[in-house]
Amino acid sequence: MSVARAAPPAPHPALAIEGVTCSFASAHEKGAVYTAVRDVHFTVGAGEFVSIVGPTGSGKSTILNVIAGLLAPSAGRAVVFGEDLHGVNPHAGYMFQADALMPWKSAIDNVAAGLEFRGVPRAEARERARPWLARVGLDRFGERFPHQLSGGMRKRVALAQTLIVDPKIILMDEPFSALDVQTRQLMENELLDLWSADRKSVVFITHDLEEAIALSDRVLVLSAGPGARLIGEYRIDIERPRDVADIRMTPRFLDLHREIWSQLRDEVLKGYAQTKLQ
Repeated sequence: MSVARAAPPAPHPALAIEGVTCSFASAHEKGAVYTAVRDVHFTVGAGEFVSIVGPTGSGKSTILNVIAGLLAPSAGRAVVFGEDLHGVNPHAGYMFQADALMPWKSAIDNVAAGLEFRGVPRAEARERARPWLARVGLDRFGERFPHQLSGGMRKRVALAQTLIVDPKIILMDEPFSALDVQTRQLMENELLDLWSADRKSVVFITHDLEEAIALSDRVLVLSAGPGARLIGEYRIDIERPRDVADIRMTPRFLDLHREIWSQLRDEVLKGYAQTKLQ
């Protein structure tokens, strides 16, 4: 008689945000409380690329800071690979909107810095940084300082700086928003190439719906704040690999953009009205 074997337990998602609410003391009214996000739930699977879109003031960066462990939620929890997150997320790398490069360090030393912070000797860290500079097309610019690099080059250094420490989760807060359109599309394709070579989980914050669709496996939509909620989730069923410029004119891309924008548009208008009242 054969004995049925129990199915192996399902793997934990890379990230689970469970009922997260973030409230702060109001900057405008003494004793009042401002709630940025309220009762937000979502998961991110291992190797999944998820973008979060929403109007200004919808708490996108607040959620990212909770995932990074830089902000403790007022209610709810962040669960990383099945374990409650307390303190800084050791599995996450964070790429900010503004340049976070150290201006007194060369490109190669900026890339190597994360390894040095983790105790890797400087010579070894620099040696390990060289192939990462090559992967982002900057192998000939390693000794240049940030002020000697273009905006796109600085973003490539920042990307290598984030990836060299091998994070399992990559957090990106509008990293390409300051770039011109052409450079931005080049960086988006660069990111997809690096991501597809070694699938990490990505949480990507953007105001740009086209960017979110072009890059992602799923797009999450937040309502206008205060008390922003998750109001939409869309699976991006466009085949990979993708060229972010080419797919923008495909029928499926346009259908998805129309569908998501129909929900996002009203929230953007609400968010704009809120900023006029402040």
